[in-house]
Order: sequence, then structure tokens, then C-alpha cells
Amino acid sequence: MNTTQLVLKLIDEAYQKRTWHGPNLRQSLRGVSAREAAWRPAPGRHNIWEEALHAAYWKYVVRRNIEGGKRGSFALKGHNFFERPEGDRLSKTAWRKDLELLDAEHRALRSAVSKVLLREGASKFMGRIYGVCFHDIYHAGQIRLLRRLMETDKNTVRALRK
Repeated sequence: MNTTQLVLKLIDEAYQKRTWHGPNLRQSLRGVSAREAAWRPAPGRHNIWEEALHAAYWKYVVRRNIEGGKRGSFALKGHNFFERPEGDRLSKTAWRKDLELLDAEHRALRSAVSKVLLREGASKFMGRIYGVCFHDIYHAGQIRLLRRLMETDKNTVRALRK
């Protein structure tokens, strides 16, 4: 396996391809409803929805860095973490749209990485490329933990699934 194949394999496994170590980022989000995604373990703590958009944002940052794009061109206003609707204002459509944004940013990042790996000087981006893979796995673990915390309170789960 050459370097390009290895790096693309890491990107794919960290986000969506089957892995030996457990759920990757996309798998950790599978089956999460909008209400569950908006649940917070405590006031001021991030929820699953915000973690998903945070991952999308950092995929964008690494891609922008590789491609030399301008700052501030992410699909959402702001940076790093993005507060999402709660209570009566949240919707399945908004959740699905934000998951689609995550998928789109992943595809765009993968495309940028595959192009940069074919040029000379690609090694200067390797730390960021590996980093974004590890970032996906890190947040996959956080999301799985949030799901488990949510499940420990059966009343919370029942209320969120209504």
C-alpha cells in the first residue's frame, strides 16, 4: 500500500468505513434523532449535534488549508462550535441538513487530500491530515459517551423519543 492509499484509508475509516476498533464518526451518529442530538448532559456542555458540526468545521479548516481557500467560507457563520436549536425550535430537517453538511465536508476534504498527495510538498500537510482523522475518532468516542449518558436515564430517553 502506498502513502496515498494509506492516508485515504485512514480518512475513510475514521469517518465512514468499517473499522476494527468500534464505531467511527458516521457510525456513532447513526440512528440519532434530532431530539437526541440536541440533548445536553449538563448546562453549558456540548451536545451530539454540536459535536457533529464541530467535526464538519475542522474538516473544512484542513481542506481550506490544503487548497489555500479564504477564511470565513464555511457554510455556517462562526467557528469551531455552533449552537443548534433546542426545545420547540429543533427539527428533523435541520438535523438532517447538518448531517449532510458533515458528509459534504468529508467528501470535499477527501478530494482535496487525494489531490495534494499527488503533488510534491504534500508532506507539509500530513500532520493536519492525520490530525483530522484522529479528530473524527476522538469525537466519535465523545458522541458514543453522550449516547450512553443519555441512556442511563430511561425517562430522558423516553421523553426524547416521543
